[in-house]
Amino acid sequence: MEIVGKVVQLGTLIEGSSPRGPWTKQELIIETIEQYPKKVCLLCWNERVKDANNFFVGQTIKAQISIESREFNGKWYTDVRAFRLEPEQPTEQPVQQTNVQMPPQQPLPPMNDDYFASDNGDDLPF
Repeated sequence: MEIVGKVVQLGTLIEGSSPRGPWTKQELIIETIEQYPKKVCLLCWNERVKDANNFFVGQTIKAQISIESREFNGKWYTDVRAFRLEPEQPTEQPVQQTNVQMPPQQPLPPMNDDYFASDNGDDLPF
């Protein structure tokens, strides 16, 4: 899956050790760019922590994510793991200026004092 949003916050770095070796984890909170924006907490593990630290608050990023839920003691927990992070490229193409010849403007006809005067009591000029 892919998600695009603006970086809102970078969480604190958490380090630990397991039987498979040391690990690092950091949360990256983004806000989606939609009519009704939603905040999403992306979990960045090990190498992705370095990637997450390259972004700044307010920057728009694109993240490839995997969503996984697991049960523990009768409660369900859901993780949104980022496995690829990159800055979002602008989708708009730059506007190219072209030299367009505009036709010459015609002058407006001169207005006289009778233009606004009317005999029917209406103050509109038409």
